[in-house]
Amino acid sequence: MNILITGAAGFIGSHLSKHFLDQGHTVLGLDNLCTGRLKNIDELRPNLKFSFENVDVSKPLSTAISSKLKWDWIFHFASPASPPKYFALPIETMTVNGEGTRHLLDLARATGAKFFYSSTSEVYGDPLIHPQPESYWGNVNSIGVRSIYDEAKRYAEAMIYSYHREFKVDVRVIRIFNTYGPKMDPEDGRVVTNLMFQALRNEPMTIYGDGLQTRSFQYVSDLVDGIDRLMRSNYTQPVNLGNPTEFTILEFADHVKKIIPTKSEITFHDLPLDDPKQRKPVITLAKKLLDWEPKVNLADGLAMTLQYFKESE
Repeated sequence: MNILITGAAGFIGSHLSKHFLDQGHTVLGLDNLCTGRLKNIDELRPNLKFSFENVDVSKPLSTAISSKLKWDWIFHFASPASPPKYFALPIETMTVNGEGTRHLLDLARATGAKFFYSSTSEVYGDPLIHPQPESYWGNVNSIGVRSIYDEAKRYAEAMIYSYHREFKVDVRVIRIFNTYGPKMDPEDGRVVTNLMFQALRNEPMTIYGDGLQTRSFQYVSDLVDGIDRLMRSNYTQPVNLGNPTEFTILEFADHVKKIIPTKSEITFHDLPLDDPKQRKPVITLAKKLLDWEPKVNLADGLAMTLQYFKESE
């Protein structure tokens, strides 16, 4: 197949690109590198079926891209995804999920490609229902500081299903819950990278609020497997992909300290505005529809991630 992947130099996009190349498909990766890193795709460059272009899909796509191949799939994974990154790039975050999504849907419509979008558990906001099923509409502050990302993703979903209904574009949408693993940006500001690098450097380990807020942590290979399975299905509605095993942030910090000998001590800081108190997916749909559930436990996933981080230091 001919596959177009945006955000290809990002954490998940680079894993996805490798996955499809390993299956023998042709991949064109697009990324404007505002958060993506070329080092994430260095290993892909020798593959003759891989090509890369520095492109901002928020702007109209060039004729060269739109006519380069007859696309079978378009995967839209381009967007700043961690709070520090999207706080620093608010307009870019909204336009890549807004105008970028529209440009790529138009390309899918014109070429007959199927369209796959990486949405997020953030569409549920600070949830009033726990855990969160796909049927939950969310509790989002539409003008809050996190709305840059939350509402951008919600708007993209609305646009995708408008194209699906109006123009019969064949779509897939996943809502990704916290995912970690090799190729994460050490400076992305997420809890996994923050705590692991602080422990490695014997710096104070930063906990926001009382640390009792919860998250679930999914290893990247499990996510890629879920993406592949949904792609091969005929299901067009949103699907949660995440690990339903739930940890408080303090418990997660303890896991980090078990695998990283460190002199770091935990320090507490004010909780950011609109930070979700609980985050845990209901994955009943993915189990039933895709015969999918996470396989990598936190200890093993952190060990593999730690090896990558040590090599990156």
